[in-house]
Amino acid sequence: MITVLCYEKCTTCQKALKWLDARGVAYRTRPIKEENPNEEELRAWIARSGLPVRRFFNTSGMAYRALGLKDALAAMTEEDQLRLLASDGMLVKRPLLVSEKGVFPGFREADWEQLI
Repeated sequence: MITVLCYEKCTTCQKALKWLDARGVAYRTRPIKEENPNEEELRAWIARSGLPVRRFFNTSGMAYRALGLKDALAAMTEEDQLRLLASDGMLVKRPLLVSEKGVFPGFREADWEQLI
């Protein structure tokens, strides 16, 4: 089963879910703010994605900006970045697609097409 971690007020998340619905894809949603991913989940998902930890940060979010992470991330270890991501679901790039075929942060139709 595909899981999509999303935030209900996020227009990109809404667009992604409509895209899945239009293709008849079965999925379950998980509210990223209330049920933020823990370190163990993030570690496994990042490894499966083949992407750097940095790609899992919601760089356009208010929490990211408020913490000044644009400059601070470069000085942080990967473990520190994982701990930070796990501390607040709003720091995680959304929607986050988790399927048996892979994991992808953000919504790009071509990438999602390969993972559904």
